[in-house]
Amino acid sequence: MKSISLSILLVSSLSCQSTSPSIHQEQANYYKNKQTPPTHITNVKTGLDVLLKKHTDSLTGKSIALVTNHTGIDKMGVPNYKRIMALDDVDLKVIFSPEHGLFGEAAAGEKVNYEGKEIKLPTVISLYGKNRKPTESMLEGVDLILYDIQDIGARFYTYITTLGLVMESAGKLNIPVWILDRPNPIRGDRIEGPILDMDFQTFVGYYPIHIQYGGTVGSLGEKIIEEKWITHIPDIRIIEMDGYNNSLWFDETDLPWVKPSPNIPDLETAIIYPGMCLLEGTNVSEGRGTQHPFKWFGAPWINGHNLSQMLNNLNLPGVVFIPHSFTPKTIEGMAWKPKFENQVCQGIEIQVIDRNKYKSVLVGVHLLNILNQLYPDNMSYKEKHLNRLWGSDLLLKSLKNGQNPLELIHP
Repeated sequence: MKSISLSILLVSSLSCQSTSPSIHQEQANYYKNKQTPPTHITNVKTGLDVLLKKHTDSLTGKSIALVTNHTGIDKMGVPNYKRIMALDDVDLKVIFSPEHGLFGEAAAGEKVNYEGKEIKLPTVISLYGKNRKPTESMLEGVDLILYDIQDIGARFYTYITTLGLVMESAGKLNIPVWILDRPNPIRGDRIEGPILDMDFQTFVGYYPIHIQYGGTVGSLGEKIIEEKWITHIPDIRIIEMDGYNNSLWFDETDLPWVKPSPNIPDLETAIIYPGMCLLEGTNVSEGRGTQHPFKWFGAPWINGHNLSQMLNNLNLPGVVFIPHSFTPKTIEGMAWKPKFENQVCQGIEIQVIDRNKYKSVLVGVHLLNILNQLYPDNMSYKEKHLNRLWGSDLLLKSLKNGQNPLELIHP
């Protein structure tokens, strides 16, 4: 069965070689002429801005724990902890930081330790290391927890796991949690990918939600309570945004973009990420160690020209694939060496030409399916990690059995 599918793919590749220059020229022109940035910008105030404008009286006399990182800024770019520390009769007692650290300086998977750092701040505690949730002693004397982190709308982005773990600790100690809401940068009205099988629950998949889960971090917090996805339920309050609706892309708001982690430098990378992150569960480079992670992918044994033709022949909505070669390098701050360090990788550059039609998880699954058929002797899988990312072992089983994995995509 697998050999028949591979033969079909190879025939398809050979049949389109004579037309590839005009195809790529047309794609390049289309991409060059697309409208960006958007022409209409919406005035939006984040939950932080709303809190500071309307609800500071509710903070008076309280000892605060703040869960945040470098994305927790007001509309003028001032960090939330500076704004809170400037309030009269408000004690910012402790700051908790998620993966990547308080200042976004840590690469994915790197543990963060602030001991010995000379920073004019309250106690700063990393929740990505020995302790993934606040302990009772860490929250001693705290009256209220504020959560203010910019998420990107993907299930395996660990900031939302930190949210749930903080809520569990708060519920156990009867400490209320206020979630300062922020936009879903890849739109809150779009859902894609399978729901997590809770038998595969991990730090990179903590709730039974889709890969691209829709809504905002505030609405997710409400869902966590409604569905009782955590053991201890705290009293929560969502400080909602002003001017925001779920159909907005981030660049359709007037809010400043701050890269939420080192490998998500811009909005287009965030749009591509939910599907292309699946490559982390393989031996194919997902572009880490370059200036364009997730937009570039490849390996020394891939023929980028043939692969781009096959992918473009699928006519996937809103995207084109351009042959591209790159050499991953170790970048300062990376937690580990990138795949194929200092080796030339042949592969693809993804160019999103219509983000309203583009389906990231669909692209990721198509890509894995084609790579699995083209390079059965080269492809290998980090099985546990791929299962964690997908949210079950069904994708891996489908690929190994030569079945069509596209049937697994929901909705």
